[in-house]
Amino acid sequence: MFEFLVRKSASCKNDILSGLTVALALVPEAVAFAFVAGVDPLVGLYAAFMVGLITAAIGGRPGMISGATGALAVVMVTLVADNGVEYLFATVVLMGIIQISAGVLRLGKFIRLIPHPVMLGFVNGLAIIIFLAQLGQFKAVDSSGVLQWLQGPTLYLMVGLVVLTMAIMSFLPKLTQAFPAALAAILVVTALVHGLNLDTRTVGDLASLSGGLPSFHIPLMSLTLDNLLIILPYAVILAAIGLIESLMTLTLIDEVTETRGRGNRECIGQGVANVVTGLFGGMGGCAMIGQSIININSGGRGRLSGITAALFLLSFIVFASSLIEMIPLAALVGVMFMVVVGTFAWSTLRILHKIPLSDALVLVLVSAVTVFTDLAIAVAVGVIVSALVFAWQNARRIYSEISVDETGAKTYRLQGPLFFGSVRSFHDQFTPAEDPDEVVIDFRGSRVCDHSGLEAVSNLTERYLGQGKKLRLKHLSAECRTLLNNAGSMIEVNVIEDPRYRVAVDELA
Repeated sequence: MFEFLVRKSASCKNDILSGLTVALALVPEAVAFAFVAGVDPLVGLYAAFMVGLITAAIGGRPGMISGATGALAVVMVTLVADNGVEYLFATVVLMGIIQISAGVLRLGKFIRLIPHPVMLGFVNGLAIIIFLAQLGQFKAVDSSGVLQWLQGPTLYLMVGLVVLTMAIMSFLPKLTQAFPAALAAILVVTALVHGLNLDTRTVGDLASLSGGLPSFHIPLMSLTLDNLLIILPYAVILAAIGLIESLMTLTLIDEVTETRGRGNRECIGQGVANVVTGLFGGMGGCAMIGQSIININSGGRGRLSGITAALFLLSFIVFASSLIEMIPLAALVGVMFMVVVGTFAWSTLRILHKIPLSDALVLVLVSAVTVFTDLAIAVAVGVIVSALVFAWQNARRIYSEISVDETGAKTYRLQGPLFFGSVRSFHDQFTPAEDPDEVVIDFRGSRVCDHSGLEAVSNLTERYLGQGKKLRLKHLSAECRTLLNNAGSMIEVNVIEDPRYRVAVDELA
């Protein structure tokens, strides 16, 4: 009993300290993504607080951190520029409703159909995006109002502080696991900057974080069909991006922690969070792979870590904005660089020449599309290309073994799947004009997978009937029984039951 209490206490301590670390890392990200979307920084901070709190409390993956993300912000910017922020709030509410519907309909299980190369491409693409987003902190507006790269001593100081932060995060865990390395690095670098009065930019240089509690606010948008048609496309895209990023992050955290999250519950949790966020003046959000990795690496595994991060973030806004504004940007950039190092699947560089060429191309393609467009398009492209490659490879695997018995009947023992991609190869196996009067096609080693396969069997039947020959189909799957009506009395069919094929279901969701 004592050991259980000690472990429980240690877990709570880890969750609380990890939550504080994550909250500090959330601040510049939320502010930066708010700027990307073209809204006030507090809109991004409120979203990070509300989405993070609700998903941590009712979502399907303890330890996963959610908040305002860049993948959503880049979609929002056009909507805000053309119609204003009130339309964004309404869109976020509709986005949440769509996500709740996806969870209720148990669509979260389909994330398992995403191939592993697509997952690796997603991870690497997001790591690159996180890295590129930090490079903006190495720029500043010069005296003429032009954004320029830092130069001279200012640049050297920035780089030095970033390297120091990364060094602390790398070596402190080798000395002790009692304190989150990221939090220690932030505290040390902040103390160093202000203790030595170093001239470097801080969080306060981005924007003022001071604000009150978020208040209930019904979006000021007329509920007309025209307005609904304006926000619906954005809501669908945002919902899709949010769910894909959240579910793929959930899968990644599952692998790291060797536990299993609940995809459908996460869909519902994300949806509820976005509905509430839209009604309280937030820009919406989804799971954040960078902050989730920080949380897991800092020891945060329970729901308390995400709840603590959200509450700390709110307290920063309401009570301690002046203290948070003192944190050097270099410290937070260093933390995010370490996230990039931990997120990028470096093993892909070693295995790229060892895996099939098609998988390597999909991996690189998804990474590139993620960086240059958005996550939803990247995953869709990756899945489509993977599916086409799979179909092409299986289309070449259909063949037949031919034998002739003592009565002169010719038997084709078909091997391989019969589907839209293999129909041409299927027809090439047979020579109705040259075959004997009695032909048997044995489907024991094959399976008719789709309507194209059914039509192929039907057309082949008609070819043999046109030659006046007797055709028997043996071991045909149950889906082909409808062909009996077209085959006529000349076809003798022996049907056996095939094993049932099911898509994996989320029994825990």
